[in-house]
Amino acid sequence: MAAEGNTIYLDNAATTRCDPEAAQLVMQMLTREYGNPSSLHAMGFRAEQQVERARAQVAGLLKSDPKEILFTSGATESNNLAVIGGARAMRRRGSRIAVFAAEHASVLEAARHLEAEGFEVCLLPPGPDGRLSPAQAAEAVDEKTVLFCCMLVNNETGAVNDIAAIAAAVKAKNPRTLFHCDAVQGAGKLPLSLKKLPVDTLSLSGHKLYAPKGVGALFIRSRVRLLPLLYGGAQQGGLRPGTENTAHIAALGLACERAGMKMQERFEKAQQLCRIFREKILQVEGACINSPTDASPYIVNVSIPGLRSETLLHFLESRGIFVSSGSACKKGARSHVLSAMGLSPERVDSALRISFCPDNMPQDVEKAAACIAEGAATLARARR
Repeated sequence: MAAEGNTIYLDNAATTRCDPEAAQLVMQMLTREYGNPSSLHAMGFRAEQQVERARAQVAGLLKSDPKEILFTSGATESNNLAVIGGARAMRRRGSRIAVFAAEHASVLEAARHLEAEGFEVCLLPPGPDGRLSPAQAAEAVDEKTVLFCCMLVNNETGAVNDIAAIAAAVKAKNPRTLFHCDAVQGAGKLPLSLKKLPVDTLSLSGHKLYAPKGVGALFIRSRVRLLPLLYGGAQQGGLRPGTENTAHIAALGLACERAGMKMQERFEKAQQLCRIFREKILQVEGACINSPTDASPYIVNVSIPGLRSETLLHFLESRGIFVSSGSACKKGARSHVLSAMGLSPERVDSALRISFCPDNMPQDVEKAAACIAEGAATLARARR
């Protein structure tokens, strides 16, 4: 959200403020249309209608068929289902998995779990720009490779992978290899058309695009088979059993619909904020930007070597400015993404992630850059 009083929130890659209309819809679903979508009466039918409407809204954002949308509790579950459920379903064809080393923990840890089950996991390091090349992807695939994972937008640097080219290279090498894409930081921000993009599964998260926490979706191409991770009722074809979180699903659908309508407007605003911040931060002595120049404008990763990121983060917090030292899921641990990019330990340990939303204003990012400069000078003097 934008500055409220003295608060400037620039940690939107970690989570976003829920859209007021989406929050209002949640309350409506919880207090008025609270029927179970599996119930065979009018209230249940209306709840089911809302779920199906949301399914169509998510599909509209992704340019896919509504039947290919599965609702989950968030991107972690979506990624686990795609990675573990996909690999297990393909096990008779091979036991090799190729994974981009800069993936989110929910992909990397799912792959490590499969490794413990006997799968061979090949980690592909990013280049200095934080990306994976199509040639590198193709080289990692052989006849035993059953699954390939590559994210659309890196959650720490904003580096954008050419998923169309990477997936095409993988499929050219082995058409049977399942391709999974974590699109959490790209869905609703960059145009996607899954009718054209050669991916088999793709995940998104509600709370990264102004819906509530605790809801997400997984695109599963119609011909793709996954094995379930949960067992129970027949909801969502038995692939994700359990009573649907109707209220949050409805909010996710609305948020996706609004993201599609406002995508260009929001993107241009993020470009403006990103440009201002990059110009201002490079005026800070010793500052260096870890994100590539053509990264997603929603995320900028910056380092001031010699200053630990947590120290500077808390200095900024004292000034009412909220940023991140990396992925919120890492809880302060050293970034595996920046390390894999070959950055020095000093640069990795001083990294901050600044991430924008449409509600932020130019003066917000100007103040943030000025406070980073102030913090760097103040903390440098304190060390002497």
